[in-house]
Amino acid sequence: MPSVRRGRTLSAAVVAVTAVLTGLLTGGPPSAAAQEPAPLAVDRFEGEVPFAAPPAEGLFTWGNAAESHPKLELRERADAPEGGTVLEGRYDIGGWGGFTHDFAFDRPAHDWTAYRGIRFWWYGQNTAPLPPGSGRRIAFEIKDGGANGEASELWTTSFTDDWEGWHLVEIPFSRFVYRTDYQPVGGIDQILGLDRMWGYAVTLPTGPGAFALDGVELYGAAEPALTTTVVTRSVVHPVDEGGSARVDVSVATTGSGPTGAPVTVTYATESGGGAEPGKDYRPVSGSLVFPAGTPSGTTRSFTVPTLEDGVAESAETIPVRLTVDGARAPAESPLVVVNAHGLPYLDSRLPVRKRVADLLSRMSLAEKAGQMTQAERNALRAPGDIAGYALGSLLSGGGSVPTPNTPEAWAAMVDAFQLRTRATRFQIPLIYGVDAVHGHNNVIGATVMPHNIGIGAGRDPELAARTGAVTAKEVRATGVPWDFAPCLCVTRDERWGRSYEAFGEDPALVTAMETVINGMQGARNGKDLARDDKVLTSAKHFVGDGGTTFGSSATGSYTIDQGVTEVTRAELEAVHLAPFAEAVKRGAGTVMPSYSSLDILGDGRGPVKMHANAEMINGVLKDRMGFEGFVISDWQAIDQIPGDYPSDVRTSVNAGLDMIMVPTNYQEFARTLTDEVGAGRIPTARIDDAVARILTQKFRLGLFEKPYADTTNLPSIGSAEHRAVAREAVAKSQVLLRNEGGVLPLKPSQKVYVAGSNADDLGNQAGGWTISWQGSSGRTTTGTTILEGMRGAAPGADIAFSKEASAPTEGYDVGVVVVGETPYAEGFGDVGNGNDLELTAADKAAVDKVCAAMPCAVLVVSGRPQLVGDRLAAVDALVASWLPGTEGDGVADVLYGRRPFTGQLPVSWPRSEAQLPLNVGDERYDPQYPYGWGLTTLTPVPSGGEPALRALGVAARALQSAGRGSSPEARKLVGAARLIVQKRIGQNVTAATAEPFAEADHLLLTGDLAGALGKLTEAYRAAG
Repeated sequence: MPSVRRGRTLSAAVVAVTAVLTGLLTGGPPSAAAQEPAPLAVDRFEGEVPFAAPPAEGLFTWGNAAESHPKLELRERADAPEGGTVLEGRYDIGGWGGFTHDFAFDRPAHDWTAYRGIRFWWYGQNTAPLPPGSGRRIAFEIKDGGANGEASELWTTSFTDDWEGWHLVEIPFSRFVYRTDYQPVGGIDQILGLDRMWGYAVTLPTGPGAFALDGVELYGAAEPALTTTVVTRSVVHPVDEGGSARVDVSVATTGSGPTGAPVTVTYATESGGGAEPGKDYRPVSGSLVFPAGTPSGTTRSFTVPTLEDGVAESAETIPVRLTVDGARAPAESPLVVVNAHGLPYLDSRLPVRKRVADLLSRMSLAEKAGQMTQAERNALRAPGDIAGYALGSLLSGGGSVPTPNTPEAWAAMVDAFQLRTRATRFQIPLIYGVDAVHGHNNVIGATVMPHNIGIGAGRDPELAARTGAVTAKEVRATGVPWDFAPCLCVTRDERWGRSYEAFGEDPALVTAMETVINGMQGARNGKDLARDDKVLTSAKHFVGDGGTTFGSSATGSYTIDQGVTEVTRAELEAVHLAPFAEAVKRGAGTVMPSYSSLDILGDGRGPVKMHANAEMINGVLKDRMGFEGFVISDWQAIDQIPGDYPSDVRTSVNAGLDMIMVPTNYQEFARTLTDEVGAGRIPTARIDDAVARILTQKFRLGLFEKPYADTTNLPSIGSAEHRAVAREAVAKSQVLLRNEGGVLPLKPSQKVYVAGSNADDLGNQAGGWTISWQGSSGRTTTGTTILEGMRGAAPGADIAFSKEASAPTEGYDVGVVVVGETPYAEGFGDVGNGNDLELTAADKAAVDKVCAAMPCAVLVVSGRPQLVGDRLAAVDALVASWLPGTEGDGVADVLYGRRPFTGQLPVSWPRSEAQLPLNVGDERYDPQYPYGWGLTTLTPVPSGGEPALRALGVAARALQSAGRGSSPEARKLVGAARLIVQKRIGQNVTAATAEPFAEADHLLLTGDLAGALGKLTEAYRAAG
């Protein structure tokens, strides 16, 4: 990460001059600033740089579409850090966009070799504020070599907008990496020469935003790292007692050229690391010489022999001092670690409980506190803090990824973190966690499943389990053993920005889909967790996050997320607690509380933050339900508990939290936790219980025996086999709401006119939590758009595409308009926080134009229902496509009849926003389409009317008497009855028909087969 200097200061040039003058006036030696070249201005934005278009010197914008070009202007500002004018910009980027300053088109390129890096003032927009590393990411690249700025070699890095107001961003040239995804001329020599520089470019984040930039300049003297650096293969070198550790030392040069001068590395083992010289190891010393002209990457080695004493003991460390002459030394000196050995907790033959008890008895309070601490990888002040604070866990938040973002890089990154734990006394492995909420969605090229709302629409528990198994296999292959999924929230108000993370509005549907837990973890007793294709799950968010009252949130501009759930105790039990009781039965390894507060009506307590709710966590989850795993907090969630930080820590831990997702301030958390225990405000028994729970899952995962990534299954990530499972899930998630005139399925012989914002946008159809936290439009990963799927399904068909339906519509047989939402995630997606349930004006116009010109099918790609009632009369077929993920082929499969439509609504589809919240079982229930609604294709509707329903009812009672009320046969029987009733209702859905129809699906999911048939019969009669 580039360094960011916080706080408004004088310009860097003034600082440097002041330092020089101070040294001269006091008679002291020249300061460091005097040894460096004066900063060199690149852009002052005082009017010296024109707005232009290449090929010409100047500032210009670019993007995937006209609307993605940022709007730039030079503006006078009293707070300008340098001069009186700054560059300001506003943007609303749908795919990709940014701006460039190209210079020197008609004269020699700039030479930057004398400088350490580039810096500039950036006006931060983080008003939330978000924690470090989670702000919006801005890419910054420089243009090196070649003929000009548009035919050069691109080197890139990035910074995150984590502050508010002006900050000086410094980026050493050593932080830039060769851009691997795009090079204008295919790359040149992959050497950052810096002697022929043609400019820089800024890539802005997707969505709307603003920025200000000032005082771009070069700073500092060139670092030795830009010519030659000494590196070690790793910092930590574990070795079994009696073995020899080999330490590899290499020279590396920028651009990979040979060294320009000789380099000498002197090494010597040192005492003070726990291992005793002559007893635990044989001291060594010497020199490694790399003559001038040595090829970059050349490696020399030395070994440190250890001695065997036959005594069981914890790990011991041997520091190695490196002294470098002629190059930049490594940031850290190597450590040789003699592995812990002979202790009972290391014996895999012992029962897990005995291993836990032995290890726990040996640990200090500080080591226990470390196990209870989870930090974000970007928040580590130094990699050595993993061992220094004995951290128990790291995570990657949404969009926190390695460079490059490949499966192999993920595995290497996690292994590098895991290696650091070898330098601790007991070598307790990290448990690394990610939000793989619909596939391994942070990783480019992974299989991205439909979001949970689509899985709920599929109504197929066996398929849900298979999607979980695919996700687990891809996640574990990258070295990650823990997934913060599944979300077992019951979405009761689709204005909630996380609604798509739920399987549906009915707790019975959510419970039915919890087969995904066993797909991910394997057996309920945890015996499969050590396999290379299984991960630990996290049932979230306990409890009631889907039931928050609109307008109750106190978090920033959120309207409903993180608000207050107001329920009776009976509603709490039936709706929100039921899915967690099932998760405990299925062996979920961890549970994550909700940010929200719980207000049980009538108990007199008022709202209680779930992270502070001992009654629910200790009392209900752990005691009553018998949950044996560990409870992990949500991101920085304990900070929302009323009171100061020590109060937050003791309240949450005493309430039953076992591990805290800090995620950035791990140093203060560890210190505070130990202080609270020392003061007696947190019982030692509570700490021991928490750590025992954490260690139990680490032993079950096999991390003590195999802490590093098993990359056997890396080739399966994004494989055809895995994508086939996702494709099936997509097809089954598609809900056919209307099909007048049998418009669907399409015929390959038809000429099809395709339009709409989501027809050909992979990012939009994947939604939030895809590659980045909030997701983004455009081709963000590998997959197939709906348009591409259609063309693949009917390769000989005439399929035209006009996103905004601007092309002529004459001559086509049928139109397909794919509309809906753009990506968002929690909070930011709340209705009222810049969002609503309406289609965009452009999508409405496309629907109107296409459906007026020809028979049409409208597909709504969204995470929640959209209000389309005012256009239904003009729409022949309407499909709820939800958020299908990367496999648009699955949508095409049902559009072209390769598979039948079989999906059912997982939530009620409202007529208006004013109806919300609207859920099955409500006293007043009058939706546009009821919960459970879903037409089919390729299957004839059974005939016979009410007599047929009576016959089905007799069969239902027989099945239920035989104890098969929840069997596949039962679902098939009710499915036949549902088709009869839907045909009778047609598009004339009324309150009288909707209420029993929706209740029927709820009853079927609870195993009341006879009751379901009775309700369907009631709906049939109400249809008249």
